[in-house]
Amino acid sequence: MISRDLYLNKLLAYKDTEFIKVITGIRRCGKSSLLKLFMDKILEDKKNSNVIYMNFESFDFDDILTYKDMYNRIKQKISKQGTNYILLDEVQRIQNWEKCVNALTVDFNSDIYITGSNAYLLSSELSTYLSGRYIEIKMLPLSFKEFLNFSNFNSNISIEDKFNEYIKFGGMPGIIKLNNDNNLYENAIKGIYNTVFMKDVVERNKLVDATLLEKILKFLMSNIGSLISSKKISDFLTSQGTKVTHNTVINYLYFLENAYIIYKVPRFDIKGKELLKTLEKYYIVDTGIRNTILGFRNSDFGHLIENIVYFELLRRGYDITIGKTGSLEVDFIASNSNDKKYYQVSYSMLDETVKSRELAPLKNINDNYEKIIITMDKLYSNTSEDGIKFKYLIDFLLEET
Repeated sequence: MISRDLYLNKLLAYKDTEFIKVITGIRRCGKSSLLKLFMDKILEDKKNSNVIYMNFESFDFDDILTYKDMYNRIKQKISKQGTNYILLDEVQRIQNWEKCVNALTVDFNSDIYITGSNAYLLSSELSTYLSGRYIEIKMLPLSFKEFLNFSNFNSNISIEDKFNEYIKFGGMPGIIKLNNDNNLYENAIKGIYNTVFMKDVVERNKLVDATLLEKILKFLMSNIGSLISSKKISDFLTSQGTKVTHNTVINYLYFLENAYIIYKVPRFDIKGKELLKTLEKYYIVDTGIRNTILGFRNSDFGHLIENIVYFELLRRGYDITIGKTGSLEVDFIASNSNDKKYYQVSYSMLDETVKSRELAPLKNINDNYEKIIITMDKLYSNTSEDGIKFKYLIDFLLEET
């Protein structure tokens, strides 16, 4: 297995602390592999460590039906000597699992790690039982840098061609090496999509209209980076012959977010310093899923690179909002406790009209935080204008952070 150091290092940093480590993310993004890598690391450091690993999607644990069954099975494996490292994969399959996890922290010397493919894992029940004693580690599909490590490219393939592969096929780690065979790859991606769609959204929320849900999701996939409201979606679907209220759309969007297939980004009024309640943008967790379901078109390239930049900023630990400055829009405000940056994303800057349009909102911001335009034009790489930096997208994705 190829290591995902970004996430493995986070687990190691919290190892042997009282916090329960909760790894979340869409199915097949690598959570199970991460737990196994972490288990190997524990045993490498200390061979006689007591590691209890349970994957609740495995038939080996199919007889565990309740949190009490779960507790009793783990109790049988508990050692009274030293720390018990308890790794629980896809734990949300066991109803009231949080009661078991809470009891394990009370009854034994345990260091607990859990994964789940649905945001309900971090619902109010978990917060109640664990009283804020958990750390969430949000896992995403492969970054471009990770994609290069996972893929077997010939040495004569340019970095631009490798990036074109990434933007087309995405970064689901378990299947990325199938992209040499389009049929195998598409079948694998559709399998992931259907599993997430049916198990984590339709079945989990007991929805009766899966067709409507899919229409909403395809609308979002077709409108990456566009300002969207639930009313806009309901009006569009109604115009296409599918009558639906905007309240229903709101609910379905919430379900899709909870399955980690879409990510909502709110707008922030830079001058008024407040979050806006209307209009937001949505991004798709993996461009490969989007391209397989809708088909890949070169005309979508600009929206897809914006999608990629958004998730790269998330990986780097930023909170993201869309910026509003007067009547102008900043693609991303990336902020954390130590830093804030403004980003514009533009496929090409060679047209002076486009260049002026991208510069305008950044020039309209009167503070001293870093302002950056990310583009596919190498001509502008590592240049600046009026204090605004230009970065070549591939350089941005490969830079040390």
